[in-house]
Amino acid sequence: MSESTPPTPPDADSDVPTTETRTLELRVPEMDCPSCAGKVTNSVERLAGIDALDARATSGRLVVEYDPTQTSDQAIRERVRAAGYGIDSGDAELTLSVPDMDCASCATKVENALSGTEGVREIETRPTSGRVTVTVEAGTDPEMVTDAIGAAGYDATPIGGSGEPIGDGDPIWKSRRAGITGIGAVVVAVGLVLEFVASGANPTLFEIAGRSYEVSTVLFVATAVVAGVPIFRNGYYSARNRSLDIDFLMSVGIVAAVAAHHPFEGATLAVLFSIAELLEQFSMDRARDSLRELMELSPDTATVKRDDGTEETVPADDLDVGDVVAVRPGEKIPADGIVIEGESAVDQSPITGESVPEDKTAGDDVFAGTIAESGYLEVEVERAAGDSTLARIVRLVEDAERERTNREQFVDRFASVYTPIVVTLAIAVAAGPPLLVGASWSTWFLRGLTLLVIACPCAFVISTPVSVVSGITSAARNGVLIKGGRHLEAVAESDVLAIDKTGTLTAGDLSVTDVIPLEGADEADVLRRASAAERRSEHPIGRAVVDYAAERGVEPDDPDVSDFETLTGKGVRAKIDGTTHYVGKPDLFAGLANLEHVHATTDGGTVLESVDGDDRPGCERGDCLDLREIVPRLEAEGKTVVIVGTEDGPLGVVGVADHVRPEAEWAVSRLQDAGVRPVMLTGDNEGTARAIAEAVGIDEYHAELLPDEKLDWIERLGGADADENEGKGARVAMVGDGINDAPALATADVGIAMGAAGTDTALETADVALMGDDLSRLPYLYRLSSAANGVIRQNIWASLTVKAILAAGAPFGIVTVIHAVVIGDMGMSLGVTGNAMRLASVEPETPGEDNGERASAEH
Repeated sequence: MSESTPPTPPDADSDVPTTETRTLELRVPEMDCPSCAGKVTNSVERLAGIDALDARATSGRLVVEYDPTQTSDQAIRERVRAAGYGIDSGDAELTLSVPDMDCASCATKVENALSGTEGVREIETRPTSGRVTVTVEAGTDPEMVTDAIGAAGYDATPIGGSGEPIGDGDPIWKSRRAGITGIGAVVVAVGLVLEFVASGANPTLFEIAGRSYEVSTVLFVATAVVAGVPIFRNGYYSARNRSLDIDFLMSVGIVAAVAAHHPFEGATLAVLFSIAELLEQFSMDRARDSLRELMELSPDTATVKRDDGTEETVPADDLDVGDVVAVRPGEKIPADGIVIEGESAVDQSPITGESVPEDKTAGDDVFAGTIAESGYLEVEVERAAGDSTLARIVRLVEDAERERTNREQFVDRFASVYTPIVVTLAIAVAAGPPLLVGASWSTWFLRGLTLLVIACPCAFVISTPVSVVSGITSAARNGVLIKGGRHLEAVAESDVLAIDKTGTLTAGDLSVTDVIPLEGADEADVLRRASAAERRSEHPIGRAVVDYAAERGVEPDDPDVSDFETLTGKGVRAKIDGTTHYVGKPDLFAGLANLEHVHATTDGGTVLESVDGDDRPGCERGDCLDLREIVPRLEAEGKTVVIVGTEDGPLGVVGVADHVRPEAEWAVSRLQDAGVRPVMLTGDNEGTARAIAEAVGIDEYHAELLPDEKLDWIERLGGADADENEGKGARVAMVGDGINDAPALATADVGIAMGAAGTDTALETADVALMGDDLSRLPYLYRLSSAANGVIRQNIWASLTVKAILAAGAPFGIVTVIHAVVIGDMGMSLGVTGNAMRLASVEPETPGEDNGERASAEH
């Protein structure tokens, strides 16, 4: 839950008082359907001062904008409870923008400052996006939180849940600190010229305590003071919050250098460290840009058609469900909705990543942020701006950063030990030799100062999160939504990929191919009975039968259908006009009827040439059939067989087929080349499963699985290689439709949902969502995950190696302060960030594409 106070723009007339609107976000887990959302909405709307209300049934969240002068958050909570719904807890979640918090050191200071604040329970800092999320007790004033962050030296602004732009759009080079640093660099350069080039123009100005101060010395001291002001400020807050971070260490180093009469080193340290900080912030802004780009995909305004035919341009955020918006060629669609007039090719790449535009006409769904390329559309808004598919993607990408990976947790633990050890070593190096053997204080002071600079683990700490953000945002731009860094890492680490058949390897567009009427029934009668029973079914095969019957003009004559029951994994049962009918797999009729001896109807139906009946001894009727032979024959052709009948026996056989996705064989081949073992799991029959597996090149498949049996196979696949992997077992990823396969996706180490655009369940439950119906994104996901893991390892080990080399050379005078700042801090921070940005160059492949040139982006 979160509460925030967004900034209110000043009124044009300064004499008119302005009112701040606050945003309250509550978790209402039992609000899980449109009816529930309507009850909560009606209850809360009774309060005065409610400016906007967004009840999100799919995520169980209620977002309310209200006038605090007319109502309160407590009153809103009471109205929610009055509607009969509980709120998850009394705690609230507050998210704040802290744009200057751009490194691990900054985050530590903010955490230390907040840890002692009354009412704050949990703290989450996200330096890569410049945001802090805190869980606070109900009634905690957001100003207390912002004041605490301000006490750590950072400006903080509460933000709502609509995804305000991240950070500041102004270039870092135009900041005040950049100006101060530039002046400091110029003054240092002048001092160097006076001391080493034009020494005649460098007279002694005065002496203090036996030390002479030339013009160059004064310039160096002035530079250390001026360029060091931001560093000293941050160092003060670090000391105040007992944070042993880079700002505190640099402040100590600069002051100590000047005090020990090493003004050049102090000035150099101040300037170079300020440049390093600016470059680090610039690099972090590049990472944040990828998140900003996602947010900016949706247009700012929309053209609304009013009832009187007039058009009005309004902010896209102000669109209401039911509004009709006009979208002209080249314009972005402002909201999720349904086309009610017009037709156009629509570029859906911002959502699905698919580069080929999709033709849209009346009745088709469209998404906010997609582009109408060639025609005019009128779209009825079905989702508010804050609940559009694009808005949910942005929120999920932001939330993905909050989950710390195993490597990130290791880095944090290592850094907490590394810094104190190196600081202690720096003190020992600076004071030990002079005290123990009478060595030069000046020499060993500078060597200790160098170690003090090396003690900061900034590049090491940001190496993982900046890679995760780069990888996740790059995937989102290509139509792949990854819900956290842990899942980004885990995909490439999975040994087995369990793949559902229908809707994944196949298009899921089922159609009836064969109707074989039996026992005197004709084709229309078989379809009529089957469609009457399946009309209440949600299964794709049932829908295919109903649609086919409608296409053939066969409509049930208002039959009396009762006692409908879904027989999970087998079919359906229902009473039609008082007679119990069964529609489902052949196994459903085991024990009910004799499938060995049935009779084909000779005057109707589309019957395969090979199913002509024959005469049997003892049977007075001709056209005898053995369904035990017919069913396998149809299944061998990749068809699913449905038998329609009563308790007396079958009345017809219906063949249903799905077509394999064109890219399925290529995608499976690419996965196998990457070392992944694909295994197909399906509830379909053995014959159909074998035919599909052979068509796409999968060697291992398991058919006729009930939903709970799929779960068993996920666990068995995970434990199959336990002995070979020292008892750990294989890691299993599962890809399915995200709805019917939800339990199996949840059981797998990584659950991947296909075709998730516009599908609430898939977006909310899957670990990874492929937004489009395109299997080519699956090899891309594995390549991106592998590349991300490689980049993270490179960043971690490169940072460690460079720090170790610098630390080893510092006591011997080989490494100076300049080396420590330029290479160890500034250089490595830029290096790990630049390396992480390479993940943006990993692009999806397409079948037939020459992918040899892509290798450099992945290794």
